[in-house]
Amino acid sequence: MAEVHGLGGMVHLPGGGMSGILYLVADSGLPESMTRPWLIIPVRGTAPPSKAARNDTVAWQPDLAPPDPVPGRDPAAMWPARLTAGIGHLAVPIAGGGSRRGALSVLFAPGATVGAAERAFLSEVAAWMSERLKSSGILNPSPTLLRALENEPEPRDAASPWDDGERAPILTYTWDLRTGALTSDTPVEEVLPGIDPEVMGGGIEAWAELIHPDDLPSAVAGFDTGIQLRGGFQNEYRIRRQDGTYIWIEAGARTITDAEGTPVKVIGTLRDSSETHAAAESVGRALRHMSDGFVSLDSDWRIGFLNQAAERLLGAAGDVAGAVLWDIPAVRAVPGLEQRCRATAAEGRPAGFDVPGSDGASWYHLRLVPVPEGLTLYITDTTERHLREAERVAAERAAAERASLVQQITRELAEAVTAQDVMTAVADVVMAPLGASGLIMLGVVGDRLDVIGSQGYSDHFTRLLDGQWTLRDTTSPVVDALRTRTPLCVSSPEEFLKRYPGTEILIKEGGKQAWAFLPLAVSGRGIGAAVIGFQEPRVLDDDEQTLLTALSGLIAQALERAGLYDDATTRARTLQRSLLPQALPELPEVTTAARYQSAKQGADVGGDWYDVIPLSAARVALVIGDVMGHGMAEAATMGRLRTAVRTLSELELPPDEILGHLNDIVGELGTDAFVTCLYGIYDPVTRCLSYASAGQPPPAVAHPDGTVTFLSMTPDPPLGVAAPPFETRETLLPADSLLALYSDGLVESKDRDVTTGMNRLAELLRESVQAMPDSTADASDLDVLCAALTSALLPAHGALIDDAALLLVRTHSLDAENVAEWTLPEDPVAAGQARTLARAQLSDWDLADEDLIMTTELLVSELVGNVVRHAYGPIRLRMLRSRALICEVSDASLTTPHIRHSSATDEGGRGLQLISALCQRWGTRHTRTGKSIWTEQPLPSASA
Repeated sequence: MAEVHGLGGMVHLPGGGMSGILYLVADSGLPESMTRPWLIIPVRGTAPPSKAARNDTVAWQPDLAPPDPVPGRDPAAMWPARLTAGIGHLAVPIAGGGSRRGALSVLFAPGATVGAAERAFLSEVAAWMSERLKSSGILNPSPTLLRALENEPEPRDAASPWDDGERAPILTYTWDLRTGALTSDTPVEEVLPGIDPEVMGGGIEAWAELIHPDDLPSAVAGFDTGIQLRGGFQNEYRIRRQDGTYIWIEAGARTITDAEGTPVKVIGTLRDSSETHAAAESVGRALRHMSDGFVSLDSDWRIGFLNQAAERLLGAAGDVAGAVLWDIPAVRAVPGLEQRCRATAAEGRPAGFDVPGSDGASWYHLRLVPVPEGLTLYITDTTERHLREAERVAAERAAAERASLVQQITRELAEAVTAQDVMTAVADVVMAPLGASGLIMLGVVGDRLDVIGSQGYSDHFTRLLDGQWTLRDTTSPVVDALRTRTPLCVSSPEEFLKRYPGTEILIKEGGKQAWAFLPLAVSGRGIGAAVIGFQEPRVLDDDEQTLLTALSGLIAQALERAGLYDDATTRARTLQRSLLPQALPELPEVTTAARYQSAKQGADVGGDWYDVIPLSAARVALVIGDVMGHGMAEAATMGRLRTAVRTLSELELPPDEILGHLNDIVGELGTDAFVTCLYGIYDPVTRCLSYASAGQPPPAVAHPDGTVTFLSMTPDPPLGVAAPPFETRETLLPADSLLALYSDGLVESKDRDVTTGMNRLAELLRESVQAMPDSTADASDLDVLCAALTSALLPAHGALIDDAALLLVRTHSLDAENVAEWTLPEDPVAAGQARTLARAQLSDWDLADEDLIMTTELLVSELVGNVVRHAYGPIRLRMLRSRALICEVSDASLTTPHIRHSSATDEGGRGLQLISALCQRWGTRHTRTGKSIWTEQPLPSASA
């Protein structure tokens, strides 16, 4: 004090008592009446010591004033009367561990000049004190103290812990260590109802007798630790009331020493925490047992609490509590975690990011949430929990062939000159995609149907059929097809004979088992027929029949060049319908509806398309695209691209790679090709939508609360001019969100730019969604919404300048209760463990069908045994109960297994043959960390 000519000084340090408190631990030159108001002050106060400690800066106050109050203590009421005005108050920070700081403050006489020299000198003194205090441990919280803070209830108002008027009042007490006497600033019965009012008079021994026997050891240990460290300490324990019941109290204190450093007294606080303790126990149980990991860090980045899920990742609480987070081995490998934690705390905003698990196969999402006294960390397992579900290979192959047929048949028939050329072109292009084994083309000559050409039939049969049918026949499949102008499909010889008796010789000599009779007509006049034969009985689905209708028109035009414009328009419309989904798939993961409107310019066909593709693991691919221009060529390009998308989707490629392959395909079409496309994958397990865009406008998202936003993205250039790689983005969708994917023709017109159109779409979505149910909305509701949106956005009169497509998708989530997952050892015993786990899980799912259980046990045993023998770990087994029962075994190998055709003497190589025979479907997919082999079995109807 003499060096700076001060009236007196004080030292305040944090710790003890309640969080956010500074305690007066030393004073010099000041009477007790002056220091009494300064015994306990808030860190977030306006007094110079509070500002210096909180902001780590020098604080000056020209006119001394009382400090800010804390619950149960009002310094203004204790302020000395007739205090001289104009006393200056200067405080400098005393650095501690992390953000824990104290303050050294000095009072100056009125009118005294406090310049840079005095400030610098006091700062040097504070720095010296900081080093001494750090070495003693007073400013550094111990692991024991941190573990004791585990059940400390969080302040109700993080911005200002002193504004909560509902918190219980505080009793401030002093314990003289030399005499054992206890004194308090408030009668004990006013703060702690039911406690013997005479207990303070009995000293510390009387108080100890009130402490619950189970809590007494920890309470004594807390006092001993705080006194030995000459620092702050706190505890929570129960004390007995006069009626024999107990209440919880929150107790905290700081040790005061004399000039030689000997502890002389303890100043502390007491607060009734019964209500908050009960609430904390409830919250603590929820935190401790919730599925996500939870970690609480203090301002020094030390772990104060972690739940059971976090213990499984970081280690037992007894081993890691009190440790700095990034000093833990399991955390040290997480790149940039320390920097992210510090940045989040500094910015005061929550942040999240994904990190890989230490096993190389799992992924976790870390969410950092800043709180007033540190940081909380939430750890969510985001590893895929469901197997990917692939469509049947044969169906996808057929779809790809049918779609590629659009461009090929158009080109081949355009170059055909003679009837035989048409026959050859149709045979070369159509038979293989449809899986046909024979083709006969008939032409009308007078009233007879003569053979133009054939493939897959003997000469004897073609001579037998030539002229066999006439237009006058009433029981001929060709005549029926010409009469109805629609393809006629006969699925088996039995059906053929039933519908057309007396045709046994034709069936026998032809050697086919199923047929499709395509009428060839131009301008309403029948000119012939094409008969496609199949080697095995089969039923053609609606898509195939629609495609055959389109082929009939194309073939007829090639045979007869009359009425080109009308027939071209009819074929174009049929072709457009055949290329777009005839009906969107009904899936539990999404509810969908769509609309397409072609531009009324030139050919009534365009290049816009959309698609909904079921993938593995209950995921769904959502596609929308736009080929620039209108007409047959653009429709053919669209069909080729749609086929390519569906084929590439079967390969389980991510969105950016899908667009990369499409970009290559468009590049091969020539410099005039200009295509935009958006490809997204929705995962109902994580509710995550990953997507990539090549020139498409961003999809709109209508949230369950009625708000509408557009997905954030900077779209890559259109296909054909883009330079890969494309960017894949991810977004988390609330359950029952509504996605709107659209082409630019829906929102852009000659009177409206894209931005205005998007705003109008968002407005219409917001109004419509608020007026319709969300989670209960079915496809019919979305279909009505589709019609309403297109009607409002597209002109009611006049031609469209561009094709318009709209795809609405209501997303649904998949419950986690239908997923089970285990890690297995890299050892032959893993197969037995897998069988046991599979049987137990099926029992938990009430799938008690013994055949299903035995089959599942055999499947998982073969899958695990295959990994143990031919691959390497880590090995994980997962089971999914969805529309089917799916079993998956994952490993770190990238080798794709194939079915071997083993000879009779081979000892192995039959595992995959057995798997293929036992399950409905099976397959392999590659992941970022290896591969997964999965099987799918139908569920019993009672459990479906």
